[in-house]
Amino acid sequence: MLKPGAPIPYWQVTPLEEAEYNVADMPMEGEMDSTFFLTKEKNFIPHTYPCRTAYIEERRDRALPAEEAPDWEGARNILPFGSPFADLSGFWFRATKVRGWARTSIEAETAGPARLRLGICGAARAYVNGQPVAWLSPATRNAMDEVDFDVDLVAGPNEVAIRFEDLAERDAVIRIALSWLDGPAARAGHTFPATAEVVSGVEAALEAMHLDRKVYDGEDIVLKLPVPFPAAVSGSIRVAGHFMSHDHDEVALAIAPGAEAVRLASSADFPADYRYFDFRLDCGGFTTEARLGAEVTWRSRTGPAPQDAQARIAETIHWIARHAETDTETALACADLGDPEALARAERILTTALPGIERCFDCADFALVPLLWTRMVYPDRLSPALLKRIDAAILDFRYWMDEPGNDVQWYFSENHALLFHTSAYLAGALLPEARFRRSGRLGAEQSRIGHDRLQAWFDHFEAAEMAEFNSATYFPIDLKGLSALYALAPDAGIRARAHRAITRLVTMVAHSAHHGVITGAQGRSYEHSLLVADTSELTGMARLLWGRGQFGAHVNCLAQMALALRDHALDLPDLTAIANWERPEAAQEWSFWQGENAFCRLYHYKTAETALGSTALYRWQDWGYQETLIQARIGRDPSASLFINHPGEIVQSGFGRPSFWGGSASVPRVQQYRDLAIVRFDGVAPQPDFTHAWFPAPVFDEWAVEGHRAQARAGRGALLLRASGPLELMRQGGSAGHELRLAGRQGLWVVRLGETQDLSGFAAAHPLEVAETTDGTFVIEDADYGPVQFRRDGKVIAEGRTLDPLAWTLAGHRQELPLKVTA
Repeated sequence: MLKPGAPIPYWQVTPLEEAEYNVADMPMEGEMDSTFFLTKEKNFIPHTYPCRTAYIEERRDRALPAEEAPDWEGARNILPFGSPFADLSGFWFRATKVRGWARTSIEAETAGPARLRLGICGAARAYVNGQPVAWLSPATRNAMDEVDFDVDLVAGPNEVAIRFEDLAERDAVIRIALSWLDGPAARAGHTFPATAEVVSGVEAALEAMHLDRKVYDGEDIVLKLPVPFPAAVSGSIRVAGHFMSHDHDEVALAIAPGAEAVRLASSADFPADYRYFDFRLDCGGFTTEARLGAEVTWRSRTGPAPQDAQARIAETIHWIARHAETDTETALACADLGDPEALARAERILTTALPGIERCFDCADFALVPLLWTRMVYPDRLSPALLKRIDAAILDFRYWMDEPGNDVQWYFSENHALLFHTSAYLAGALLPEARFRRSGRLGAEQSRIGHDRLQAWFDHFEAAEMAEFNSATYFPIDLKGLSALYALAPDAGIRARAHRAITRLVTMVAHSAHHGVITGAQGRSYEHSLLVADTSELTGMARLLWGRGQFGAHVNCLAQMALALRDHALDLPDLTAIANWERPEAAQEWSFWQGENAFCRLYHYKTAETALGSTALYRWQDWGYQETLIQARIGRDPSASLFINHPGEIVQSGFGRPSFWGGSASVPRVQQYRDLAIVRFDGVAPQPDFTHAWFPAPVFDEWAVEGHRAQARAGRGALLLRASGPLELMRQGGSAGHELRLAGRQGLWVVRLGETQDLSGFAAAHPLEVAETTDGTFVIEDADYGPVQFRRDGKVIAEGRTLDPLAWTLAGHRQELPLKVTA
């Protein structure tokens, strides 16, 4: 029976009506905002585009007109998977008005008055049994508002239909929430064209099913069904990368009645990438959808990296040209390769990419920089017709928010600002006598303005560095712009500043690299950047620069870095010994800060067999965005990693920011000393009621979970966890065998890494018991370090040393420490 606050979770949703929402071209006011994601109010982003202003004028506090109910034939049947709302969120590259109908049912035992709560971001009108009963229209981007309303229910089923709309700008949270507050005895029903038995059977099967691995290296991909479907299943699977990916495959789906497992495909048929498996299925006439994800690596196919640096450069360009996805970075590699097959592919890719640039799609700046490189260096390798179209797109592009336009390109983050200014500077230099339509300037003036804005960008970068600190996703975006400037800038001063910035970023990556895999706290993270090892672009860069790593199909800077090294004398320090730390007697400790006003202070510690990175004094107990605050690795298997977070949503592989794995709903107190760390969560409702750790049990050589403790070993690297409550290894669902859960929004985790081949002995030597003093200090008596004090002011005291995050510098401090090994 429904209790106060309970969601009504089963929905049918009609196909979305989507229409571009265009306003007159106009400039915007504003500038780069390097702290935009340090959200003050539950992840509300404080920037409003003209389209949103127009939509607010049109819709805010104005009811949607009354309409007749739609034909529900062909509506999607959405199962909740634990979510309290129907979630239609996604990514739209231009401003798009999204409209539709959703309906559910409340089964009342007796007739009587009831009170319900409706939640929406854009606008909605509610109907109960065909009669309009309530509406709200906040028209607020990605921030849900709610309204309570009263209604008279009849005995039996009561249809609740919602007419909704929203304006989708880039990442759009489109959610419909209906909650029960009070009324007669009732339960949540549904309007699905299927029996309750079929629906519950399909729901149980989908909630339990999972892929047999989370990392594939040529093996067959097998769908495991701990709970078999109640009838035969048919349908299809769309296998694709994340929302910025351009390529996908379709796989037929057929599951026999009672099957406990079914082969889906060979992983060798898919690109080296984190791929999402979007299931569209029919079971006994009931159709619905589900999503799973896994990394596909080509580790065995690609093999180890060449020892010679020039050979690695050639290998990188060739691999990208032949195997990377449909992207202008790939087209650049193809143009450089220059054989007929590669040039034909370059032509196809650029033809595919140009519409997004011509129409100023969000993230078109990502595509424009490699396109400019290709146009400037290899014009003789492109057809005249394509060259003409490229030049027209260059002249028509919107290079900054002060130029007129009606797009929703994201100008505010540090990485996008760099690419816009880089593009304006290089495009104007390429076409100095041509007129750029939106600014009205000749190319020479456009380039000069881009140059001046780049100088200001470098001023900020050299004073504060990365806003999206240490992020595996955004290192490559910055390096995309910086490598283009280093290779192509007509001004020596810009080239010199780009060279220093590249050196700095590469040095940061080397310090947090561990045998080709990047480990550490990250300011912006996603599922597809966390649940991967071999296919992160930084892993490819580690292979290129230091000979250890693998390639992934999604690339932003790797071809450019290779060309800058080969053709433009990019001189980088030899950081191989730091990136591939092999010294058995010593460890490296690295601390520094990043971001405007030093808002993030970072600490990293690694040995030959372990790596652990975290933030210090970072926004404790605030609402989080996409920050991953602690990450660890053990041994030499690239996938033997761990991170801990408080999920921002219940649905796995969703679009939330924070999501299930990417970021934390509540920012934990994280403190670290060498390879010992504490993670204290103090979340609040309505945040999810558990915290969890990524714990890939199948990757480890041995592991155990018992009570409050978990332990694992990969090679000689060991990992211990102790939590404030019992830990549960999930056995079903998308993260089966890879997720440890701790119940409750408040919880304490302790992490200890070390080097051993005797895991049980290592665990016995490290009980990881925590004492808390009256002033909020956590104290752990460690077998190697003695008493370690994690103080409430952020300081950590151990071994006669005090780590004070407030004393850390932008340049950072690196030191080597003697390695202590317990067992």
